[in-house]
Amino acid sequence: MNIAYWIVAGLLALFYFYAGTLKVIRSRDQLRPMMAWVDRVPLPALRALGAVEILGATGLMLPPLTGIAPWLASAAAIGFVLLQAGAIAVHLTGEDRQITLNVGLAATAAVTVWLATRP
Repeated sequence: MNIAYWIVAGLLALFYFYAGTLKVIRSRDQLRPMMAWVDRVPLPALRALGAVEILGATGLMLPPLTGIAPWLASAAAIGFVLLQAGAIAVHLTGEDRQITLNVGLAATAAVTVWLATRP
């Protein structure tokens, strides 16, 4: 892997690990100021989403570091692109309609996919 991958994937992994941990451990009331959409999603789905984000962040870093199944890094990045496509849909169907962060995360994940697949 090259330096660009580690920088981009590392930042993406930090973001998703942090956001996922918040979704897993915080209450709706604590999340509401940061995430206006939490009331539209069942709590078990919110917790599952947080767990998926934590696993995806781990998938971006651990396989390339260990050399075991490095293709999982690409799969995790593709998963984040798909996750953000869903997040954009949720935001556009709700009241907040703020998708700038989601578009940026989707683009960053797409760059990560590209960097992970480079020889």
